[in-house]
Amino acid sequence: MRKGDEYLASLRDDREIYLDGVRVDDVTTHPAFAPVARTVAELYDLAADPLRDMSYLAPETGREANRVFSIPRSHEELVARRRAVETWARHSHGWVGRGPDHVGAFLAGFASCPQAFAREPHDFAANVTAHYRRLLDESLYLTYAIIPPQFSRAATAHDWDADFIQTGVVAERPEGIVVRGAQMLATGAAVADEILISCIKPLTPEDRDFAVSFLLPLATPGLKLYCRRPYATGATSAFDYPLSSRYDETDALVVFDDVLVPWDRVLVDRDVAGLRRQFFDTGAHVMGNSQAQIRFVAKLQFILGLARKLTAVNQVDKIPGVQEKLGELASLASIVESAVLAAEYQAAPDANGMWRPGARALYGAMGLQAELYPRVLAIVRELAGGGVLQLPAGVGDMLAPATRRDIDRYVQSPGVSAEERVKLFKLVWDAVGSEFAGRHHQYEMFYAGAPFVAKGYAYRNYGYEQTVAEVEEFLASYTTG
Repeated sequence: MRKGDEYLASLRDDREIYLDGVRVDDVTTHPAFAPVARTVAELYDLAADPLRDMSYLAPETGREANRVFSIPRSHEELVARRRAVETWARHSHGWVGRGPDHVGAFLAGFASCPQAFAREPHDFAANVTAHYRRLLDESLYLTYAIIPPQFSRAATAHDWDADFIQTGVVAERPEGIVVRGAQMLATGAAVADEILISCIKPLTPEDRDFAVSFLLPLATPGLKLYCRRPYATGATSAFDYPLSSRYDETDALVVFDDVLVPWDRVLVDRDVAGLRRQFFDTGAHVMGNSQAQIRFVAKLQFILGLARKLTAVNQVDKIPGVQEKLGELASLASIVESAVLAAEYQAAPDANGMWRPGARALYGAMGLQAELYPRVLAIVRELAGGGVLQLPAGVGDMLAPATRRDIDRYVQSPGVSAEERVKLFKLVWDAVGSEFAGRHHQYEMFYAGAPFVAKGYAYRNYGYEQTVAEVEEFLASYTTG
């Protein structure tokens, strides 16, 4: 089991990362990346703790591995996997949206069905199996970039009036393929070990050159990351920005300058049908998104705890209207929590023996995520009122002799000191109103793709056949006579 210090040491390589025009020397010490790197290191230390029960004997290797990466072969193993994912999710309270267990779950799904990657002229089944074994043995942090740049939403890559904006194959050599272009949205890539490049957006037969899937180390020559503006660097203190200062997993644009991808790292090569097959025929999409919803439950429960505590501090929790809002929050969170458990209850083994969570419940919750999360934030904002605005500028106001007396007197609540109250409301603001919070608002709305995409998954996986049959049977039970 990998330890946190081993993970941090692995990040000290020659990865090419740019922030505000300057190349980053060391992500483990840079203020934009060091906080979330430390958080991920804590996850690895948790998993290595025998008391956490996150390890298991992996049948694929015969060695100990992290259960979050497992291929569940029974209902009991699926439950154990969910509990392991919960352990990690609760450590970050759901604010690390793309930890090692997310893309790791996708690779587990791939490996459960290696035959999906065995197509002429190349058989990549052995590659998938080998990389999954590496994941188990090395406890790798994989992330992905599977969306083309937003060059044009009106057409796909082959029809863009530009040369290889989206990542595609520009040449083939005996030792592998050469790729050029860019891909988004590489969340967490700056502090990951390797990145999976693929495309989940539907492509046309004319997009063959862009229908690729491969894994590369972040330190691969010619691979560059351009990161968005970080929020951790703007966090003046952990007291003022308790979430921004710990959990800012940076998003990045990945650029390839004619990078050679060795054949043993290719999973799909210029195969449009193969892109869809890897995600949906293997069950990888279900496994990856079940992890995402388990993580989402932890985040919603944390936000509900914030809402409940701030109403108690403000002494409004006995007001019927406030209780109604808290009840709505409870209902919204319970929908997602219940869907996760229902998907687990409805799970069944697929043709390859992997126990897949029930797609109806899982995709049903995903279809509402883009509406549910903004509603949760809106309710918390309403409950907080001006309390998140009328706060001291920073922790300095809590410490300076010239200001502390007034803060203590005028920013307190009955039975709650000014320091406790300010600490709580600073946390609420970082969850609903800061730049960090704004990024999470947008992130959760598009976590499963655009809302119409997420609802499309729900539509295709609900199973309308039975409901329509019941309606038709009822219609046949009576006539005009």
